[in-house]
Amino acid sequence: MTAEIPISPSLHGLKRECLSYGEVLAQSFAVLAPTTVPAAVMGLIYASSGNGTWLSFLLGMIGLLFVGININEFARRSASPGSLYSYVVKGLGPTAGMLSGWGLILAYLFTGMSTLCGFAIFGQKLLGYVGIHTHILTLFVVGVAAAWYAAHKDIQLSAKMMLLLEGASIGSILLLGILIWGHKGFAIDPAQLTLQHATPGGITAGIVLVVFGFSGFESSTSLGDEAKNPLKSIPRSVMQSTILAGLFFIFMAYVEVLGFQGASVDLAKTEAPLDFLAHQAGVDFLGILISLGALLSFFTCTLGCINPTARVLFLMARHGVFHTSLGASHEENLTPHTAIALSSLLTFAIPTAVLLFGITPFESQGYFGTICTYGFLLVYILISIAAPMYLHRLGQLRLKNILASVLGVAFMMLPVLGTIGIPGSNLFPAPEPPANVFPYLFLLYVAVGFAWFVFQRYRFPRLVRQMQRSIEAIHDHHAEQKKVD
Repeated sequence: MTAEIPISPSLHGLKRECLSYGEVLAQSFAVLAPTTVPAAVMGLIYASSGNGTWLSFLLGMIGLLFVGININEFARRSASPGSLYSYVVKGLGPTAGMLSGWGLILAYLFTGMSTLCGFAIFGQKLLGYVGIHTHILTLFVVGVAAAWYAAHKDIQLSAKMMLLLEGASIGSILLLGILIWGHKGFAIDPAQLTLQHATPGGITAGIVLVVFGFSGFESSTSLGDEAKNPLKSIPRSVMQSTILAGLFFIFMAYVEVLGFQGASVDLAKTEAPLDFLAHQAGVDFLGILISLGALLSFFTCTLGCINPTARVLFLMARHGVFHTSLGASHEENLTPHTAIALSSLLTFAIPTAVLLFGITPFESQGYFGTICTYGFLLVYILISIAAPMYLHRLGQLRLKNILASVLGVAFMMLPVLGTIGIPGSNLFPAPEPPANVFPYLFLLYVAVGFAWFVFQRYRFPRLVRQMQRSIEAIHDHHAEQKKVD
């Protein structure tokens, strides 16, 4: 299971340096899936944040920019398929690194499950317009099968598809946002600007789903082998995807909350708010186009999540944490095909099981989105702690690095507080059932991952040394490349 593996980064067996910067950026945007937030998730955030929805997005963006700064301390020096997993190993050691990889697997998988539910919801809605009625499981199958094929076949095919579909969707939603604001006379909304009726607890609770909305901004780090000039393109994509998505989210949050003022429908209970606002603005046809764009965006996010999940599994398997079959690459396609198959299967099986227990796809979408956030929060906190430790060992630690680390952790603690609340507090109330048990389920998941790693270390004493040698080899390879360049 843990036979010695080649440690040269050129021997991972993936397609080398084939993705342009636009295609690398597309990976981050695909998992971010900015279209899906205003099209489907905004109501869930508004339910907590109310008139402070825009502030939840602003605080989330600022916090994740600090996390991005910490990520880029590694991304400017090294790149591999292991995403933040390999970075945390480098900064904090194998145990913390394994927990970060375990957290990333859950984070990407549950993001993909949430967006698969969104794909099915919008698929049923659009098919209903033409009189076609199909079971939700059929759409689960279609979404996962198409995503599996694209991920299995070619990373460039995946990237080009994600870039085209997400770009068209964002453009159409921005156009609708401007039309909705224009329909309201480009009004300045004092209720939002003064945070009328918003509470600190509600805003911090909203940040939980905001982090879900931003989650995946770092997923381009999983393309370390496949990106052209990865030490430049990946750090740029990490920061630019966060800033561009953040500005988009803040604008659309303001417009949608304004648009629903005085309406007979509650934004917090609306599955497709942009359809309603398009009707209000007299551009129903644009609402249908945006629903189609949201459908495609949900699909690209599901695809975008399968890609990094598979690559984290792939590298961890090559280090001996998981079965070696997951560390195999396809001889012709040069993709981690076994890990892709497992990721696709899980993305389909868990939402299907939840559906069979009577939970609707709309409810599942919110539940999966909340649970995946815990995985991202764990990893973002670990990477923010790892960065100054790593720089200290390099002799390059500066005050600004410590500040970025402290602020990154501090901002990520806001959604942590929002997820658990303070018992008896009116400002930070504990979440309502079933969300109040999600943190404990996540802690159980982390405990299982830790126990598995301890078990593997006992069975294979060379596991930790093999993991460290592999990641050191990747780091040394890129250090030599930088000298040559």
